[in-house]
Amino acid sequence: MNRDTNEVDDRAKDTAEGGPTGSAHWPGPSDETQEQLLLAGPGSRVVEFCRAVRIFRECIKGFRSLHFVGPCVTVFGSARFEEDHRHYQMAREVGGELARAGFTVMTGGGPGIMEAANRGAHEAGGPSVGCNIQLPHEQDHNAYLDKWVEFRYFFVRKLMLVKYSYAFISMPGGFGTMDEIFETATLIQTGKIARFPIVVMGEAYWRPLLEFVRGTMIPAGTISADDLDGLLVTDDPEEAVAHVKRIAVDHFGLKMTKRLKSSRLLGERGVDGEG
Repeated sequence: MNRDTNEVDDRAKDTAEGGPTGSAHWPGPSDETQEQLLLAGPGSRVVEFCRAVRIFRECIKGFRSLHFVGPCVTVFGSARFEEDHRHYQMAREVGGELARAGFTVMTGGGPGIMEAANRGAHEAGGPSVGCNIQLPHEQDHNAYLDKWVEFRYFFVRKLMLVKYSYAFISMPGGFGTMDEIFETATLIQTGKIARFPIVVMGEAYWRPLLEFVRGTMIPAGTISADDLDGLLVTDDPEEAVAHVKRIAVDHFGLKMTKRLKSSRLLGERGVDGEG
């Protein structure tokens, strides 16, 4: 028996873009999200086609909005750390170091670690970008974004967080953070993306997990030792960013030149909001 998916919920808003002073509406919680409806089982052909079109439109909006923001480094981490927490302060320092190194800081756009990294970049005068997700809680964008895009679907959001980045920095976080960093590691392991550097920060927090990875997964043969190549564990923001920049420049040939120019004729906007 199919689960009931015969109604399309249009309550979610279209992608919002803007900055700290933008006027874009940030929607509140929804009883049934588009992602719940998508994952609820097969619907009618018309419903499934409309849903596929909606997903395609969301991808196109993300591509158009973020095409000119790079080169990026994505920072993952919990939404739940307050400003006075040491992990917040560490992420803020990382954001500043990345901005001074010439990178755009990209996060999930929310509070906590995401806010801290965006804040550090914003305070250092660098570009700060967020890819937010509609959630019943923890979904409000932070105040330190030069540009943000909102997504209905987690998998579209994660696509954007990976697509434009030369490196990934994982601060302490929960299920969402682990999902993001392990999916990124899987993409690297399977050759779906290049071997971009992954930096894990908050060594004491991640130590039990890293011990499990090295002490159980590798001996069991479920991963290879070289799957951890390029992984750096550090609590030093300067070391983290130096590692990222060295690999991005030396291995991938990144040159810190002017960003791609957007076209007003095509309705495009750069990270500064200008065509």
